[in-house]
Amino acid sequence: MKLPEEPLWRPVAGAAGARPPPPIAAWLRPASSLTRRLRRTCGIGFAVRVLSQGWARPLPDEALALAIAPGRRAFVRRVQLLCDGVPWVFGRTVIPASTLRGRRRRLAHLGETPLGAVLFSDPGLRRESIDFARITPPCALFTDAGADAANEVWARRCRYRLKGRRLLVTEVFLPAISRAPPAESLARRLGRHNGGHHD
Repeated sequence: MKLPEEPLWRPVAGAAGARPPPPIAAWLRPASSLTRRLRRTCGIGFAVRVLSQGWARPLPDEALALAIAPGRRAFVRRVQLLCDGVPWVFGRTVIPASTLRGRRRRLAHLGETPLGAVLFSDPGLRRESIDFARITPPCALFTDAGADAANEVWARRCRYRLKGRRLLVTEVFLPAISRAPPAESLARRLGRHNGGHHD
């Protein structure tokens, strides 16, 4: 049973009854890397601001998605993705302790390096699911994202496997991103300018 402070997550494909506004819908669609799309849109104005990172209890729906036992801690990283100093996206990553082994321990020491730049360069990465949700008060994620100036925000949540180990990435699209040019049309313009090459 969903608690009032938990979002109602729906699959991005074929979710009935949930219609994000068009500017946000374009960002919710699956893509190889949100970091890459933001860099294309913001250019040198793109930056990562780390809000916190360390061991903490996941939110109840996060623990359920990752099969983490109640009361167990995970590594939680909270960041803002900025364009020209303005927060466009709040990112929240939850990594179970069992995932942070071997070379994957580097995920706990990223600093201001975007998570997407590390994940999508790893050939062992597999995306298991992608869902979205409308986030409103009193949802804990709404407060955590610092979205108090809005009545609602939209979020995307992806569950990944990295060499068989799970992690969960949630991206909350803040009001300022609605004023951005559509990512896909900008990418096409950049592609024509660069002879069709996309990194």
